[in-house]
Amino acid sequence: MSGVVTRGLELAEADAITSEAQLREIYAPPAGIPVLKHLDRLDAHCRSFLARSPFAMIATANAAGDCDSSPRGGPPGFITVEDDHTLLIPDASGNRRIDTLRNLVENPRLAICSFVPRFGEVLRISGRAVITRNEALRQRLSIFGRMPATVTVVTVEDAFLHCAKAVMRSNLWMPEKWAELGDMPSAAEIWRDHTGRKFKTKEEIEVLLEESYTQRLY
Repeated sequence: MSGVVTRGLELAEADAITSEAQLREIYAPPAGIPVLKHLDRLDAHCRSFLARSPFAMIATANAAGDCDSSPRGGPPGFITVEDDHTLLIPDASGNRRIDTLRNLVENPRLAICSFVPRFGEVLRISGRAVITRNEALRQRLSIFGRMPATVTVVTVEDAFLHCAKAVMRSNLWMPEKWAELGDMPSAAEIWRDHTGRKFKTKEEIEVLLEESYTQRLY
């Protein structure tokens, strides 16, 4: 997209909003529960939520401000609450891009959205992180006998429960309302095309995915 000006961007820039004051002309200041619900710690409800959560999205940015949002998943409670102000997140086997970890080395701030299946609200957490290779922590956070390569230790600065409207609008937990996959290409087909068909054929990628998903999930 660098150097490319789209029609949508041209239209947006014509009425661009560049200050909070302009935003407040459109959005009235929040009041009541949206303001009062913020915590500077993890209370019993946050602990209960995280103990049931098998999935989260982690947002980070590097020193230059380039952003990334990456999924994390595991058995319910895979994000461990160490105490009221500390989370421990094991890093499971992945593609070795380490986008999140590279960002945190440059800029320790992060934000987390944690989900519980069939529960509409989302737990949002933000704070600072340190990546450690401490063996005792890694051993303690082993999953199915596999020790993570690193552990991200998060110091919680803000935590609150986000309302369920986005999940309700998306019908995220209502399979009867999900769109059919139909003729949607497989992951192997997408990766074949995204890599310019130079790396592997669709069939070769399918073999790699099968091995990765069945043998190297953790």
